[in-house]
Amino acid sequence: MHKGFNRAFAGLPREYRDVSLSLFRIMVPALIIIRLLEGIGFISWLGTVLAPLMAWVGLPGELALVWVTTMATNIYTGLLIFFTQPDLNLTVAQVTTLGGMMLIAHNLIVEGGIARSAGVRLRFTLLWRVGGSLLYGILLFHLYGMLDWLQTPWTPAWQPEAADPSLKAWAWSQLQGLAIIAGVIALLLVVLRLLRWIGVEALLQRMLAPCLNLLGIGRQAASLILVGLTLGLAFGGGLLIREARQGHIPPRDVTAAICFLGLGHSVIEDTLLILAMGADISGVLVFRLVLTLVFSMLLARVLKAMPDTRLGLITRPLR
Repeated sequence: MHKGFNRAFAGLPREYRDVSLSLFRIMVPALIIIRLLEGIGFISWLGTVLAPLMAWVGLPGELALVWVTTMATNIYTGLLIFFTQPDLNLTVAQVTTLGGMMLIAHNLIVEGGIARSAGVRLRFTLLWRVGGSLLYGILLFHLYGMLDWLQTPWTPAWQPEAADPSLKAWAWSQLQGLAIIAGVIALLLVVLRLLRWIGVEALLQRMLAPCLNLLGIGRQAASLILVGLTLGLAFGGGLLIREARQGHIPPRDVTAAICFLGLGHSVIEDTLLILAMGADISGVLVFRLVLTLVFSMLLARVLKAMPDTRLGLITRPLR
């Protein structure tokens, strides 16, 4: 028993170092780039440029800034911008539509970098998630309108505290976030090794294999998909980077997994944030999961039919 335990946890410190460094090499430069883009006003400018698109999803043009900020940074920052908008006379349907779009397309600089390191081209990640976000908004807008659903006036039940805009406060906040990520990665790796040792990982793989097969994902990625679904793309994607570079998961499976998680990750924390915004669970969770499954199954068919010579349009060589 002791020998089996030792084998199960052999090389854990090295694995922790590799996974953490691969994530931090992506995240630290991305966080600095985001700060610079905010500082030069690029995000505000882009929000103005994209304002006409908001008519497609039945939202005021001013809310384009919320969408763009969320795509460039994260959901919490997007919420801060949302609650600073003056005289928001919105319906619950409109808030749900915006919230659903934020859930699909957020933190794209960091998460796009993670997907790229796992072997998915950045341009495809942006097309997949920004296009998916816009299409989801269009679908929700027309669905709620046709059914005359959630057309009651929206009233805010919660408002996030404004963040300290100083560089010092920003740097400290990022360091705290990175420290939390480092701790969560350590805990995740220990738990995954423990699940593998007691046989739970193999059981999960067998249970999820039929569903994952429809999504074009091999059973080897089952536990990593669960991590990404519950905790977020940074954690699930970080583990996928390691598996992809070691050749444990084929490129098509990695692409399918990353794209699946791109639309449907962090279903606990992110969902609760948008629900606290005043959105309805139908668009925040139920329809979002349906969209994720349908889009992922369609992508799986495309990847399966695509010849190796064309796969480079979506994937990139790992280094």
